[in-house]
Amino acid sequence: MMINAMDEQQDTLFEFPCEFPIKIMGQATDEFEAEVIAIMRRHVSDLSEGAVKRRESAAKNYAALTVTINATSKAQLDAIYQELSDHPLVLMAL
Repeated sequence: MMINAMDEQQDTLFEFPCEFPIKIMGQATDEFEAEVIAIMRRHVSDLSEGAVKRRESAAKNYAALTVTINATSKAQLDAIYQELSDHPLVLMAL
């Protein structure tokens, strides 16, 4: 069964396209940031230069990345969150 755009809009409170920040937490390694960016680029064709902000914990053991994207659909967001959640370097995605 095919879901049309109207059905998808009823499943979410967001109006697409919209700017959408995604917060991702993991170990403070360069590999973590590189993997998150690679995942985001698979789902977002126009990831801008300033889209990624990084903050580290006080002890610098953990990093929090905020990636702001131009979200185009609920399906896109669902796919991003699923891939992030499945990745072993990602502790949490909000």
